Amino acid sequence: MRTWAIKGRLAVLWLTALALLGGCSAMLEREYQSVEPHVRLSVAEDDSNAVWAESYAELQSAILAQVKAHEEVGVIRLKNWKGDVEEQLTQACDEISHSDPLGAYAVDRIQHSFTRMVSYYEATITIDYRRSAEQIAAVTTVTGSGAIRAELLDALDGFVPETVFQINYFDETQDVDYIRELIREAYYDQPAAALGMPEAQVNLYPDEGSRRVVEVLLTYPEDAKTLQGKRMQLEDAAADLAEPYRVGLGNGALASALFGALRDSAAAEAGAGSTAYHALVEGTADSEGMALAYKELCDLVELSCQVVEGTHNGERHFWTIVTLEEGSRHMDPTWEEGVLLTDAQMIQADYVWPDGEYPVCGEATIQADENAEN
Repeated sequence: MRTWAIKGRLAVLWLTALALLGGCSAMLEREYQSVEPHVRLSVAEDDSNAVWAESYAELQSAILAQVKAHEEVGVIRLKNWKGDVEEQLTQACDEISHSDPLGAYAVDRIQHSFTRMVSYYEATITIDYRRSAEQIAAVTTVTGSGAIRAELLDALDGFVPETVFQINYFDETQDVDYIRELIREAYYDQPAAALGMPEAQVNLYPDEGSRRVVEVLLTYPEDAKTLQGKRMQLEDAAADLAEPYRVGLGNGALASALFGALRDSAAAEAGAGSTAYHALVEGTADSEGMALAYKELCDLVELSCQVVEGTHNGERHFWTIVTLEEGSRHMDPTWEEGVLLTDAQMIQADYVWPDGEYPVCGEATIQADENAEN
């Protein structure tokens, strides 16, 4: 009996030990879960649109990204932050809304607030916009006068009322007058769309700096549908007139042939319309309209031609310069003898034009092919 009693007590002790071990295991497991270190969640994991910034530059980038996305409210978490949070938030919001080109163009006001969390600051950025999301998305970045002019060409070609682009290397010569001059050049560079010089309002954002957003607002003399219709008529008339001269002539003969064809189909008259449409469709135009019409014909046959603005006998006057293999020559379709002239001949006839803006037309002889007379 004693043996069985001892075995019974041993069994009880063994079962108790097992129970205690199981309890300790559960306790240890619960304790481990409670002290597991917290891992910062990503934007996707914590279902938040917040972004993290650890420097002033990153803070600026985060606010600018909010502007580009046209987000009215954004959250930025500032980690390991050094310096006065309130002061730096105020400064960053002010710089984006007043000094950054896109911010100066698109933003009306930026406000901020922030809360101190356990290990970071959480800033809320609230933005009021004066531009739509579509307007902000449409802003392109360009470099150089060629790219700027290309933007303006696209706008004028489609009779677009507004074009906006950012220039990242804006020097002191690129002011409002500079942009206006590029608009003028673009207008005369595509005569099919030059159906009346639009009124142009040019705005720069910000007012100064090497990086600027340029906003160009264009008001055309007629609505886009009417202008598109006139353009189609003009292009058809020009194509019919140029078609017989597309092949078989050298450049000099081709320039002369187009000159004669235009003079046969349109009359030059002071005070008449000033577009290629007036010359080629309505049959009467002033010097500006005749010059644009001649350039349109040259463009169709791939003959290099440029509209010139100057004076003749002291009066404002337009003509063209064609660039040929033998050299450049003046062409004035309002004057019967105004074909393939040199600079000296033009000066003798009392023509004046700005120095340095147009090709030099020298003395090299250009022989017109006999076919030019046909």
